[in-house]
Amino acid sequence: MASLRLRIDRHRFRDPHDREVTIRGINVTGDAKYPKFPDIPSHVAENFFDADNVSFVGRPFSLEDADLHFGKLRRWGYNTIRYIFTWEAIEHAGPGIYDDDWINYTIEVLRAAKKHGFYILMDPHQDAWSRLSGGSGAPMWTLYAAGLNPKTFHKTQAAFVQNTWPNPAEFPKMIWSTNYTRLAGLTMFTLFWGGKDFAPKAILDGQNIQDYLQSHFIAACRYLAQKIHEAGDLEDEVVVGWESMNEPHRGMISIQDISVIPPDQQLQLGTSPSAFQAMLTGSGRPCEQATWAFGSFGPHQIGRELVDPEGESAWLPADFDDSVYNWTRDPGWELGECLWAQHGVWDPSDDTILRKDYFAKSPKTGEPLNYEKFTNTYFLDHFRKYRDAIRSVHCHAIILCQPPVMELPPDVKGTVDDDPNMVHAVHYYDGLTLLTKHWNRLYNVDVIGILRGKYLTPAFAVKFGETAIRNCLRDQLKTLRDESFKYMGAHPLIFTEIGIPYDMDDKYAYKTGDYNSQISAMDANHFALEGSTANGFTLWGYVAKNGHKWGDRWNGEDLSIFSHDDLELPSANLLESHSRTSLDRNSPSFSRSQSMADCREVAPHNIKNIMEPPSITPQSQTSIELSTKPGFRAAEAFIRPSPIVTNGDLSTYGFDLRNCVFTLSLVANIATVEDSPTEIYLPEFHFPGTHTIVSVSGGKWIIEIDEGRSNSLRRLRWWHGEGEQDIKIQGVKRKLGRTLNSSDDETYLEQCQRSPCAVM
Repeated sequence: MASLRLRIDRHRFRDPHDREVTIRGINVTGDAKYPKFPDIPSHVAENFFDADNVSFVGRPFSLEDADLHFGKLRRWGYNTIRYIFTWEAIEHAGPGIYDDDWINYTIEVLRAAKKHGFYILMDPHQDAWSRLSGGSGAPMWTLYAAGLNPKTFHKTQAAFVQNTWPNPAEFPKMIWSTNYTRLAGLTMFTLFWGGKDFAPKAILDGQNIQDYLQSHFIAACRYLAQKIHEAGDLEDEVVVGWESMNEPHRGMISIQDISVIPPDQQLQLGTSPSAFQAMLTGSGRPCEQATWAFGSFGPHQIGRELVDPEGESAWLPADFDDSVYNWTRDPGWELGECLWAQHGVWDPSDDTILRKDYFAKSPKTGEPLNYEKFTNTYFLDHFRKYRDAIRSVHCHAIILCQPPVMELPPDVKGTVDDDPNMVHAVHYYDGLTLLTKHWNRLYNVDVIGILRGKYLTPAFAVKFGETAIRNCLRDQLKTLRDESFKYMGAHPLIFTEIGIPYDMDDKYAYKTGDYNSQISAMDANHFALEGSTANGFTLWGYVAKNGHKWGDRWNGEDLSIFSHDDLELPSANLLESHSRTSLDRNSPSFSRSQSMADCREVAPHNIKNIMEPPSITPQSQTSIELSTKPGFRAAEAFIRPSPIVTNGDLSTYGFDLRNCVFTLSLVANIATVEDSPTEIYLPEFHFPGTHTIVSVSGGKWIIEIDEGRSNSLRRLRWWHGEGEQDIKIQGVKRKLGRTLNSSDDETYLEQCQRSPCAVM
């Protein structure tokens, strides 16, 4: 195990030199959610329902562009890719029919990532089950297998789908996420996790629909893992881990009363049906439903609306030809009628509820169900099968367990499921900012505190002022970390999704170039991550085709840190007249005692050394290229210093963006040796070579660029002694959100050059 490129040591990651690895990652890419041929982002209706005949070859980007994208991400300091793929990409043509062309293409993209030194975490991604139900993930045929008709989802509101919206440009923002609690999503997740208990009549090819869906999903992922294994040069070298299904949802399992909205339902937006109302409209019945909006303090009811499908049904007609997919449906499962009516949940003859608590307890044992019970039974049963299938191919695979979002993790500490090679994968978004697409500097809400019953009333969960907001985000992430230790045990935790919307305030930044709100929000999220004591994150996300008009090209989201319509951060060449992209032993920034010739093990006689490079006065002035494109997409907030590997145990670290100061503390068991220093990513934008001041508690250091790869990261390497060690790095303070296209640029640069601590 010690030879593995990345291994787990209780709740930390380690490299072959036994240094702690900090995961600084990015999701690549959001446009892998929809096909390449034909190119069907969520605002395109043409060919949408011809979903058996698609190809994802070309996702996440072309092989010709792979080096460009991976090189850029590496230069921005990322060391990990959460690699997005969907079940649909593998098995879109029908059950058991795998797309080997896509798999072969994926292997080549992974090889391109390997050249840039990334760790890859494979993510079988889904949102609200499928593209055909308004999200992403599962193939279209899974909906037909469950007896649903995706062509009637719009009329029945079984799902809100941007592709079938009358005017896709007017698709309500973030309403896609309510598809989890509409008929299609509720049904598919209930069948996937608990079909044997709640839909025993749903039999395909002699299997209950639960086993049919789960076995196909797991087999598809295992098939991909097998092909990666057979490639011979990827397993453990670049592909180090596999995550369980993205953002699992319980469906209707543990809903106490299907006639009312569950009190723990976190989101209501647009029409908001109870599960029973969703069944009614799904069977063509008109039904009056409450309508909701999301405001400054969360969701609130704004009225009522009659939803009338005019007799159209979300269920397949009785004459549907099952031979299309070559399966045999059991005669006891009748098409043309609601599956839940067939199981006695309601009576379609008079539209009355017969068993409003049908999903509230286990049909086998009578035991009451809640979300915690769901996670520790239905979810965990599937997770074990998925884990074992992947491990049967990739025996050293790190398995990332992702339980339902915002819920308590499974209680596996000290049990047979307390897998030493398991990671807790958690998602967190600042919901107020995400759903309103506005950074509120005045107040925010401690959502996790409310969900965990921390406050007598939600009013006490409101935090006022930007400092309190930042601390609140940090404390919520810290709570999730503490819960992980309590329920799952000593395992690493990665926030595998966290991010911000860039199209805030009706795309104000795109019109003005003022990205200050995005910078503040992104910096607050990273401040929270740095203070959470988690082992890292994979930011959502990177979308190669992002543009200002359609954003990420999926359901109106615009969270990509990259856009074709924005500039990248300027290099230090544009910010100082004499740029140094690498500092070596001959640089005047280093004293003789810091030269590479002296980079031997730190001994007691030199442990007290503190090195601070002298300031260097530029000798010439370079011009600045002007551009009409606004802003740098808040890159100064996410391109930030971070530990890469730590010789010992990382205690704390953080970056003060406003003052451009990075600090880190660690505890080393032994002094560093020549080939295993502590390494810190040091972006040139914040820390140009001529204006970087480093203070260490002891030892010696050097700033360099990894010359082995194009566009590689710039890093500080630090050789220190054992025990408690600290480092402080002071960079250049700049005005946040500034665009380099104003007439006073040269004056601004001169001020930066005169003082690395210029007043903002």
